Amino acid sequence: MKRGYAYWGIGAGVLFVGLFSTFYFFAPAFSSVGYGTDQARIKGDATVAITSEKIATSTEERFVATHVKTPEAVKAIYMTACVATMPSFREKLVKIADTTEVNSIIIDVKDFSGTIAFKPEDPLLKDNTGTGCRTKDLREFIAELHQKGIYTIARITVFQDPYYTKAHPDLAVHKKSDGSTWKDRKGLSFVDVSAKPYWDYVVALGKESYALGFDELNFDYIRFPSDGDMKDIEFTWSKGMGKAEALEHFFAYLHDALKDTGVKTSADLFGMTATNTDDLNIGQVLERVMPYFDYVSPMVYPSHYPSHFNGWANLNDHVYDVVHYSMSRAALRAVATTTPVEHLGGMRIGTSTPATYTKESYDKNKLRPWLQDFNYGGTYGPTEVRAQIQATYDSGLNSWLLWDPKNVYTAAALKGEGGGQ
Repeated sequence: MKRGYAYWGIGAGVLFVGLFSTFYFFAPAFSSVGYGTDQARIKGDATVAITSEKIATSTEERFVATHVKTPEAVKAIYMTACVATMPSFREKLVKIADTTEVNSIIIDVKDFSGTIAFKPEDPLLKDNTGTGCRTKDLREFIAELHQKGIYTIARITVFQDPYYTKAHPDLAVHKKSDGSTWKDRKGLSFVDVSAKPYWDYVVALGKESYALGFDELNFDYIRFPSDGDMKDIEFTWSKGMGKAEALEHFFAYLHDALKDTGVKTSADLFGMTATNTDDLNIGQVLERVMPYFDYVSPMVYPSHYPSHFNGWANLNDHVYDVVHYSMSRAALRAVATTTPVEHLGGMRIGTSTPATYTKESYDKNKLRPWLQDFNYGGTYGPTEVRAQIQATYDSGLNSWLLWDPKNVYTAAALKGEGGGQ
């Protein structure tokens, strides 16, 4: 599931939980495709470019990935790890990138189950025995995408991780009542945001994903849990620290650990972080995220906003308005040099109340919203999907990401290959 959604801070504490489920597909692994000409292997001390699909050798070879440069405007669709195991299904998504303006594909490397989608080598990761889908030819598939000039993004579900919490219950979010592992309404457990031993696990997965060939790391579920029994919840590692501050310390650690690798990073946020300056009770605040990632992606799915947000009774009837309103305000906050948000590194300006703090100004195109291409509360066809894309452009932004948990996208909403705004 992408991001079970809950929002706080609207009116008298309106709560709206998104309840759509990701459809996962299971299939046996298929044979691998060949390496592309833009890949290389190291044989002994010499680098040998691969110019054919197969090279026979009696010497052990080490794979070295190449990467595609980040497009000026990223236009992406999402692929589950399970779909990535199914050549016929995944080729339908590749065809979309081949024939439309889509130039990027986001693929799960760790989903809601905590399963790593490839066989890792790092000692911190290699014992992962999650029960989700694994893509045995993921490295070769990335090479195929690179041959086509398709930018590849690895999606990593971070703090929602039932596999890791089962293996390391001491690092999990706990029940206040009996100290056992807390679970949300879907029965999924979370790692405590401040459980620092887990931070190294996330860093190791990021580095290995980049070494596999992914061009960018996309971090999702970078938040405190939201939609379970919140009265019986305890954060033993984060105790004594505000949620927003605890998350920012994680962001800073992740940034410092990855900054010298060359990989691009992005962060997924609740949609209302674009308009709210509180932390929505999950720790996410736009100004506390932007310094640490190359790109930030609010999930501005209209169906996931509470009724009467900004005066609109049915948000599904205002898909353009929701995205335009949200991302226009996020863009203003990105470029601003001051903010009402207290954050690490920010200096208070004067002594007036409410307080104002200094802030670095960022290019507004650091923002890349997730847009809705699935039916929930309404029908999302070509008109609705294209309206959200146009709203993104009209907000002054150039990039967007389409989400459908079933990975069935509305191609009719997309322009032809190379299509502009």
